[in-house]
Amino acid sequence: MRIHELTRAQARTIAVRAQLLDRPRPLSLLDVVRQLTLLQADQTAAVAPNADLVLWSRLGSAYRPADLEAAVGNQSLLEVQGMIRPAEDLALYRADMADWPGRGELLDWQEYRRDWVEANRGCRLDILRRLRSDGPLPARELPDTCELRWPSSGWSNDRNVLKMLELMEARGEVSVAGRDGRERLWDLAERIFPDDRVVPAGEAALIRSQRRLRSLGVARARGAQQPAEPVDVAETGEPAVVEGLRGRWRVDPAQLEGLERPFAGRAVLLSPLDRLVFDRKRMAELFEFEYQLEMYKPAAKRRWGYWAMPILYGDRLVGKLDATADRRAGVLRVDAVHRDVPFTKAMTAAVDREIAELAAWLGLNLDLPGD
Repeated sequence: MRIHELTRAQARTIAVRAQLLDRPRPLSLLDVVRQLTLLQADQTAAVAPNADLVLWSRLGSAYRPADLEAAVGNQSLLEVQGMIRPAEDLALYRADMADWPGRGELLDWQEYRRDWVEANRGCRLDILRRLRSDGPLPARELPDTCELRWPSSGWSNDRNVLKMLELMEARGEVSVAGRDGRERLWDLAERIFPDDRVVPAGEAALIRSQRRLRSLGVARARGAQQPAEPVDVAETGEPAVVEGLRGRWRVDPAQLEGLERPFAGRAVLLSPLDRLVFDRKRMAELFEFEYQLEMYKPAAKRRWGYWAMPILYGDRLVGKLDATADRRAGVLRVDAVHRDVPFTKAMTAAVDREIAELAAWLGLNLDLPGD
């Protein structure tokens, strides 16, 4: 098979188009999620929750968070293991759920989870009985009859019910039925999951890789292991090399055809968890952009801000917006716009419009530095 030779600019164009961040904007929420394959259901709301920011950046101010709530509520989208996915894609994960905690020789952490669930079999059955009679329910209303506590040095220490629910979710026994504010509501998976054919594990893994490449446009065949969604795409698509970068890439052939069309970019404010920038290694290679999410750093050690939003302009990442939604004061407070490159007048005007539109979408007044 021919190895495609891409300039870095062409690779960026492919990545931006695949993520629906060019012009014109998409029109359908479901079409966006199907193309992206997922929305990470992170609830950090320094500006707005990640899923809402990702949809706003594609759909614009016509999008409302209630639209996403409705799509989850009518189960056209499902929240599964921290990711919001099209309901029809669940068939690609059911084989892994059936084979939990994994296939072949298990790692130590997989064995521990298996043994912990088995040691607390009574608690698991109590949760299933309660959900069957009264679900959907939040975790705090479910019985904690675990005999073996969940040990952790982090936030999950002794949160037995929540940990059990998450492991039962990975087993395909329970699922998130929706949310009450930021709190997940749990129910029996059989009431939520569509009655679709379960795709065999090998076929499902291939289809997931194909869809991941379609959503990214261009990606590495192999990448660092991720705790949730992988960032690599195996041997799907077609092989490519990118000018100035070592090694081989995989490219979506449908995006290659689009390189013949003129590229129409725009200014976009991105969530730090947006899939365009989520794989920081790929981001640095293709966009030559330096960025870290600094919410876990002490304030004195932050360079760009707690929830600094990468700024896309055309096919380049050009800066970061340090802003906070102060809902009590009714303002979107902008502390800084960090410019990685000199902004032209056109860039400044376009980025300023996006910041103003973000504030308007949030229903907040804009509080700029020096105001």
